[in-house]
Amino acid sequence: MNFSTEMLAQIGPLLAMGLIFYFLLIRPQQQKVRSHQKMLEGICRGDKIVTNGGLIGTVVKLTSDRELLVEIAEGVKVRVVRSMIADVPAKIEAANSENSKSKKDTTAQ
Repeated sequence: MNFSTEMLAQIGPLLAMGLIFYFLLIRPQQQKVRSHQKMLEGICRGDKIVTNGGLIGTVVKLTSDRELLVEIAEGVKVRVVRSMIADVPAKIEAANSENSKSKKDTTAQ
């Protein structure tokens, strides 16, 4: 064996472990971050949200690119940093459009 073959035999397993870490840990995390960013960009007025602290509320106003005004109880509004939103469980617009279609169908009959 010459020097380059021995060196490749030592570096090969390290490269393989690096690839395994990339495909099992790093890449899925990057995809999760991208989908979370896309979800945050899609938030609009009337959406129900869940914050990282566990508060559930409805978006009242988009105050800036970084903040939202959220109503967590009747008459109780708080400012929430957009990046601290964990989930948007239900999109109100989709439900409203389905309800309006069913109302139109029943009124037309």
